[in-house]
Amino acid sequence: MGFVRTLTAWDFSWLQSVGGLFIKPARLQIAALCFRQGEAGPEILLVSTRDTGRLILPKGWPEKDRPACETASLEAYEEAGVVGKAHPRPIGSFKSFKGLADGLKIRTKVLVFRVEFQKQLTSYPELGQRRCIWLPFSEAIEAADEPALKRFLRRHRAEFR
Repeated sequence: MGFVRTLTAWDFSWLQSVGGLFIKPARLQIAALCFRQGEAGPEILLVSTRDTGRLILPKGWPEKDRPACETASLEAYEEAGVVGKAHPRPIGSFKSFKGLADGLKIRTKVLVFRVEFQKQLTSYPELGQRRCIWLPFSEAIEAADEPALKRFLRRHRAEFR
């Protein structure tokens, strides 16, 4: 004689408890809005992407066990050699796309931190892979290659006067 068992909701509760392990975290990136005082007023840093050369803010994926503001400082250093003090609170966010190696683009939310420029090193991890350009705010808005980044910079321009 065979054994027949009726499954209950409890039998599947363990599956629900581990289900969260398989859900991808939000596609969040951390960006550094590096700024310094130029001759004609505040300047901000734009870097080119490695693949297409678009001008964007230094940004990357969140680092495990590292506050987001430290990740912003790390991205500024790795991509442009900028050493500076990141403010602990983000100034805002914008929506963007991240191009992956296989050509796929994924939608991301970019959390932006102010990074006060202290110095720019002549040697850093991505030297030669990107162009780094300091521009007055109005020129940076025009040069930025993402419409959402342009809108973000316009919205926050007054905070850097």
